[in-house]
Amino acid sequence: MPRFAILRHDHPVVHWDLFLESGQVLRSWRLLAPLVSDATVPAEPLGDHRLLYLDYEGPVSGGRGAVTRMDAGTFVWELDAADGVVVQLTGSAFRGRLELRAEPARWTCRFDADRT
Repeated sequence: MPRFAILRHDHPVVHWDLFLESGQVLRSWRLLAPLVSDATVPAEPLGDHRLLYLDYEGPVSGGRGAVTRMDAGTFVWELDAADGVVVQLTGSAFRGRLELRAEPARWTCRFDADRT
């Protein structure tokens, strides 16, 4: 089962990096606000990252701050399209449906926690 990680990254401003394992890379998005249930936050797609970020915490090379793990776990793909991604997360802090959507001129991320 593929893995995910959400890391708090303090450079250049505080944001949260969302990583979804896809083969030999991590697809990634920068979340511009903390992920909370039933809220939509701005997101920015990033380039692919190395798999090591699934397990990494600490300084980022090149003087690009540091990352701290907020959550990690596994996920199931529900949709993987050019204009959106939907996954079911199973982590210790985040359990539920996460949707990334390309809207005109921007991306958004919404998390809906399981209520069970």
